[in-house]
Formats: sequence, structure tokens, C-alpha cells
Amino acid sequence: MGMISSSIARKVAMALSGLFLVFFLGQHFTINIMAVIAPDLFNETSHFMGSNPLVQYLLQPVLIFGVVFHFVMGFILELKNRKAREVSYAKYKGSANASWASRNMIISGLVILAFIGLHFYDFWIPELIHKYVESHPEDPTRYYAETVHKFENPIRVGLYVLAFVLLAVHLWHGFASSFQSVGFNNKYATALTKFAKMYAILIPAGFIFIAIYLHLNQIPH
Repeated sequence: MGMISSSIARKVAMALSGLFLVFFLGQHFTINIMAVIAPDLFNETSHFMGSNPLVQYLLQPVLIFGVVFHFVMGFILELKNRKAREVSYAKYKGSANASWASRNMIISGLVILAFIGLHFYDFWIPELIHKYVESHPEDPTRYYAETVHKFENPIRVGLYVLAFVLLAVHLWHGFASSFQSVGFNNKYATALTKFAKMYAILIPAGFIFIAIYLHLNQIPH
């Protein structure tokens, strides 16, 4: 009974951390799409997020913890599931029992984790160096030009597109199943699942659009 309770607790923790990251993803997309439709507003919002102490010293560490926790918990659950599987691999037909997305969450998760590393390398680390190492005076109008410049290289754009395609695959199964894990098996379950599927397609597609748009609309040097 204790092992079952522990397994359920891990799945709930995994689902809750995933829902938290999904919420952040939507917020992140809301800010980034401003780079396409309102560059000045993108600068203002980015400056606020980059200079507000609450965001920098409370919400940002919580987000980083949430990312690390979600992926560590995912690896733990994957190992537990493999050990607990009673049917041999020779007899197990994964494609007949589960979707490709659900059977390869660990693969899509690893690619997303690598993408997060690239994203940190492109944006978060340069931001820290700019503010705390080089001590440049704060310029609230610099964010749009810096973001556009990051998408100048078509190889980098291709990596972002690939990462967001696999993010869609990861969300397609993970977002919908997270509602079940936290107990939303009620009359709203069907509507929540449909919403999760739409979200899994539209948000990554939106990020892909932003990357390609910024690549095609480079600012002259």
C-alpha cells in the first residue's frame, strides 16, 4: 500500500510541476508574441521582467526549481515504470497500447531539456553577464534588437523549430494526462483534454512562427 501511495504521490507531483510549467509557457509566449505585433511593448515588458526584484529573486528561482524538479521526477518515474513492467519487451507491443508520444516522453523531454540549455545560453546567461559582470547601464529599448539578432542564424532557428515540434509532442500527451493525474476525472474531463490538445499544438506553433518571423525580419546592422 505504501508503494502504491508513493507512486501516486510522484505522479501527482509530476503533474503539478508540469501544469506550473505549462502556465509559464503560456506567459512566456504572451510576452514573446509582442516582438511580432508590438516591439515597443515587448521592450517595456522585457525590461520590467528583467529588472523587477520580485521576478528576478523569487519567481525566477521558483521557475528554475520547477524545471529541474519536473525533469528529475520524469526520469525517476520512467525508471520505476520500466522496473515495474511485468510483460517482457519481446511480448510488449507499445504501439498497440499507447501512442508514440506517451511511449517516448523521455526522448522528447531530453530534447526539450537540451533546448532549455540552449535558451539559457542564448538569453539568460548573456543577460546576467550584461547586468552583473559587465555592469552596463540599463537600456529599456535593447531587448527587441537583441532578440531579433539571436534568430539571424538559420541553423539556430532550425534548432528552435525542432525543439518546439518535440515540445508539441511532449505536451500532446503530458498536458492532457496531468489533469487525470491530479483527479480531474469529472464532467469537465473531455473539455479539458480538448483544451490541452489545442494548447499542445497552438503554443509551440506560435513559438515557431515567432522564430521564423524574426529570422525573416532582421534589423540592418
